[in-house]
Amino acid sequence: MARPERPPGTELRVGRLTKAHGLKGALKIDLYTDDPAKRFTPGATFALQVPEASPWHGQRLELVELKWFNGAAVGFFAGVADRTAAESLVKAVLWVEVAADEPQEDDAWYYHQLVGLRVLRDGVELGRVVRVDELPAQDLLAVETASGEVLVPFVKAIVTAVDLEAGTVTVDPPGGLFEEPSD
Repeated sequence: MARPERPPGTELRVGRLTKAHGLKGALKIDLYTDDPAKRFTPGATFALQVPEASPWHGQRLELVELKWFNGAAVGFFAGVADRTAAESLVKAVLWVEVAADEPQEDDAWYYHQLVGLRVLRDGVELGRVVRVDELPAQDLLAVETASGEVLVPFVKAIVTAVDLEAGTVTVDPPGGLFEEPSD
């Protein structure tokens, strides 16, 4: 799927439309945000990631209403008036632009901010973060090292500091995580 032309700025993937819901154009949404009340407010607009052949390519969707049905988020969007229109949007990915001055929580980072950071232990570079895996227990930082990929639990006991300005993640890993344990 090609991403449409986007204005400059940081963009976040906040959801994916999974299936039509009912006959009035509603769509179930897999949410990729921990703050749906902030991102999915009436009037919010989303850039769409859809195949180039889609009639929705290059379009934006405006949220009219977000409801919850049996614990699932269901969105109603302007211009999506019936089930047929909703079905044409299934699998579309929703993106929002984040204002540069948007306040950020302490000790909270977007995944895209962590990818590429150098991973240090006692000032020595061990590798670089290549992705963040989101799991139920905790997130894992996938760190590419000279000897292969290492999955580091993203918990305060192991990841002791993240410094975006310096481009580093400082770790205090248990023995054997980055090297073979000694006998």
